[in-house]
Amino acid sequence: MVADQLAAQFRSTWQKSTKWDALWTKCGDVFLAKPMSCMNRSGLPLLAIAQFYKIQPTEVLVMLDDMALPLGRLRLRLGGGSGGHNGLESAITQFGTEEIPRLRIGIGQAPAAGSVDYVLSRFFEEEKPIVRSAVERAAAAVKCAIDNDLISAMNIFNKAEEP
Repeated sequence: MVADQLAAQFRSTWQKSTKWDALWTKCGDVFLAKPMSCMNRSGLPLLAIAQFYKIQPTEVLVMLDDMALPLGRLRLRLGGGSGGHNGLESAITQFGTEEIPRLRIGIGQAPAAGSVDYVLSRFFEEEKPIVRSAVERAAAAVKCAIDNDLISAMNIFNKAEEP
């Protein structure tokens, strides 16, 4: 959702690449990609794109949902472990480093049983305003990181109040 918001703000259209198994668009110097593979293998297309464009892992920003954060909360980090997120773990494995910047977007805690169903389900109607706000703030955080740097974006958006 954040990638779609950014593409719309940059007035870019998505293109499909079977070579990379991803949707992608270029917005000036910024390259957006949405892997089409299953999440557990999303690191493969990210690495392929990064290698093709000679992008270092520290120049990548992985955007992901996070059940450990309250709904709508943002958390930018320069690197670290996967926190149990299979998509991020795939990227870490493929790049061979944990030094991949990431933007975690809180979706709230899953019920005790059924975290897979929870992650794949749609948001409830009452959650949608919080989600829309989080997507807008996440897009603003990415633009701040692009225009300034990731540390600046972290200082602004990691301190923001919870929705």
